[in-house]
Amino acid sequence: MFEKNQPRYLTRGVDKEIPLALQVFLWERIDDLSEPKDYLQIFELSCTKSGLQKIVHKQEQPEYIVEYVITEKLFPKAVTAKVYVIDDGDHSTMLLAEEY
Repeated sequence: MFEKNQPRYLTRGVDKEIPLALQVFLWERIDDLSEPKDYLQIFELSCTKSGLQKIVHKQEQPEYIVEYVITEKLFPKAVTAKVYVIDDGDHSTMLLAEEY
């Protein structure tokens, strides 16, 4: 699952709503995941009270959850969205939850 050499795609919604640097950050979190990977990776993006980007990365099987708070230097404007990344065996697709 989520092999680096398989094609990776994103939807128009992700392209429009999620800055490229944040897209790359999400793909890297999947690549760096040492545990067995579920076919569905979930990222909940939100803004902290101080205006920083907060990212909660989850999967169901095996259960995994980690939270990141990113400095303003990397992502000057925090994004609020729920992002799914789905691996179907041949390719991976990043999409907004409302596009599912």
